[in-house]
Amino acid sequence: QVQLVESGGGLVQPGGSLRLSCAASGISFSSSGMGWFRQAPGKERDFVSSISWSGGSALYAASVKGRFTISRDNAKNTVYLQMNALKPEDTAVYYCAARRSTGVADRQLWYDYWGQGTQVTVSS
Repeated sequence: QVQLVESGGGLVQPGGSLRLSCAASGISFSSSGMGWFRQAPGKERDFVSSISWSGGSALYAASVKGRFTISRDNAKNTVYLQMNALKPEDTAVYYCAARRSTGVADRQLWYDYWGQGTQVTVSS
């Protein structure tokens, strides 16, 4: 059974930082492209970032480029999203997703497995 479990969300002030983690099980993690998406209230779920199986390639949405960093530890079956300089518009539920392919992807339909999400709220 595939499980993706996100953690690390919470309430943070504007300008602050958070690190999200996603622990994977039931998949061949070291050969899976991974991604982060987010969904704000009343909006569609949007792409945030993606990383290839080796960590050698990464994609970012324009809105987070330069502030967020995706990384992975294949020995721990975990992908991370370091979020710096957070803004109120970053408030959303953040979802981890896994592919049965090795590369990066920025569209939801290219992902095969999804986590339950973790809430990130940026507010003073």
